[in-house]
Amino acid sequence: MIDVRHVTKTYGKKSTIFTALDDVNFSIPDGASVAIIGKSGSGKSTLMHTMSGLDRPQTGEVIIDGQDILQLKSKEVDRFRSRQMSFIFQSFFVEANESCYNNVGMVCEIADVPSAEHQDRIERALEAVELTDKKKSRARDLSGGQKQRLAIARAIVNDPKILFADEPTGNLDSATGEIIEDLLFRYNREKGVTLIIVTHDHDLAKRCDIMIQIRDGKIVSVDNKKPATKSSRKKAGKS
Repeated sequence: MIDVRHVTKTYGKKSTIFTALDDVNFSIPDGASVAIIGKSGSGKSTLMHTMSGLDRPQTGEVIIDGQDILQLKSKEVDRFRSRQMSFIFQSFFVEANESCYNNVGMVCEIADVPSAEHQDRIERALEAVELTDKKKSRARDLSGGQKQRLAIARAIVNDPKILFADEPTGNLDSATGEIIEDLLFRYNREKGVTLIIVTHDHDLAKRCDIMIQIRDGKIVSVDNKKPATKSSRKKAGKS
């Protein structure tokens, strides 16, 4: 469960102060797919950064499994994030000159995955996004859709409990974007991972269990179409 309570985030001082998040409150059950939807400048990305501990608000709490991550020290937040969360962005952020295998392997090292597990985890992650045949290929030789699938493999190799996706199909054509969407929602269903998508795409948002609409830093609606619980998700065992 993720509880966001009375979160307010401002930038600037005095006459130049700008309120990016204004007393934001909502809850997300484990295993749900969630869309945070709004126009550019509405506060979507700031909210994602706050929920993940990448940014700290002036007031409020972000409670994940009973722990307020905003009360943790910087190194503790970094450790929590590396073990519990992963991120996918509109820009792929893959290492162009490295192979697909090495791109995914870098994450294993950052997340302190035991060396004995590296090969199995990397191969499982590449298989999940259908890039096994590309594991020796350099990332720069991939198509845009393949690069985003590689970015997803990097994001899932450490078995995160929470997966953030910030405009994950923004740089893709509609057909390729739909493939990426299907991959993300399948992973959400099969692994019971909480999937949080930041988007301005209403069609993508409608595929989620919960739609949180934000405007000018305020939550204007929370549409909980199909509440998700751990028991309603098929949980795959971790090796």
